[in-house]
Amino acid sequence: MNQLQIIAPLVGRVLLSSIFIIAGLSKIGAYGATAGYMDMMGVPGGLLPIVILVEIGAGIMLLVGWQTRLAAVLLGGFSVLSAIVFHLIPGLGLQDVMAQQAEINIFMKNMAIAGGMAVVFAFGAGRFAFDSRA
Repeated sequence: MNQLQIIAPLVGRVLLSSIFIIAGLSKIGAYGATAGYMDMMGVPGGLLPIVILVEIGAGIMLLVGWQTRLAAVLLGGFSVLSAIVFHLIPGLGLQDVMAQQAEINIFMKNMAIAGGMAVVFAFGAGRFAFDSRA
């Protein structure tokens, strides 16, 4: 069990960080469409560079385990905020039950990610991280 406890934080950081890094990179590739979508949802598209910076920057911080608790707070907060603004509020207004359920599922996924970030914040990066070198 000790070997699993040593490697599990690294595996968790890789899996948690990958969704943010990939999402941030995809936003760069679809910059105009993403900014337009944000505007449509009532969030200024001009905030997109900050979104990309948080997703990629904090995602990489989490991945390598540098300033891990800060990265976890940023990404956890981002997950909650985006879950509410882009999935919960619009999802509740949908008439199509299947579309509404899909949005609620994405909302819950984001909340689960935020829960994972809370665990990272509470327990740190683990042995295989830049944070553990200090």
